[in-house]
Amino acid sequence: MPRLACGLEYDGAGFNGWQRQSHAPSVQDTVEEAFSAVADHPIRTAVAGRTDTGVHAAGQVIHFDTTADRSLHAWQRGAGAHLPPTVSVSWVREVADDFHARYSAIRRHYRYIILQRDAAAAGLLAGKVTRIPKALDIEQMHQAAQALLGEHDFTSFRAAECQARHPRRTLFRLDVTAREPFVHIDVEADGFLHHMVRILAGSLIDIGHGERPPKWLAELLERRDRTAGGITAPPDGLYLMSVNYPPECGIPPPLWTPDYSLPA
Repeated sequence: MPRLACGLEYDGAGFNGWQRQSHAPSVQDTVEEAFSAVADHPIRTAVAGRTDTGVHAAGQVIHFDTTADRSLHAWQRGAGAHLPPTVSVSWVREVADDFHARYSAIRRHYRYIILQRDAAAAGLLAGKVTRIPKALDIEQMHQAAQALLGEHDFTSFRAAECQARHPRRTLFRLDVTAREPFVHIDVEADGFLHHMVRILAGSLIDIGHGERPPKWLAELLERRDRTAGGITAPPDGLYLMSVNYPPECGIPPPLWTPDYSLPA
């Protein structure tokens, strides 16, 4: 039975997250229905990262097994014909039987995009970025972020409903950069806890506004107490940018990465 891996792009605004839901539309339901139509049998997928409600993806990866005999082109084009315009299949590859979209991954990259705009709304970028009217101190945010690199217990940045077996994760990168009028928070890790990136973003925003000193982030990490942390930032500006695998898996990079540079 062939195992296929696929790259996905999607706008998460119209979905109740990735995971299948009985009461609301999910990306998983939408994608599985599309591939099932091509296969002419039910398809069940495994995913690299379960994105939350409203979170977008430029480089999501899934895999599934099938008994259907279709060309890779037919899988991609056929599924695309059954998907809404907010979901796209970037590529399809046949992979080894032991490949797993989640467990074979060695790191994941999320980007949180903030629009610094003194206006009542984000306009054309509504739902694609998080608008903040007050200017942020990018240097202070980036300085604070470096204290979190490495392997740590991230309980202070973990949602109360998180079901992960343990809170230890390794952060390879946490950069805060200006892309006027945008701010990018780029996070790369071996894995993430529930709402972890959004809690990191909310805490960094507090530092950027001068409400907390840069050293607060390291102190918060040591406290291992979610109630002591910052807010959970909105999902609007969060993107799963890419998922990295060992070279032998043959997984290509995303076709594009969100890097807004439009005038305010």
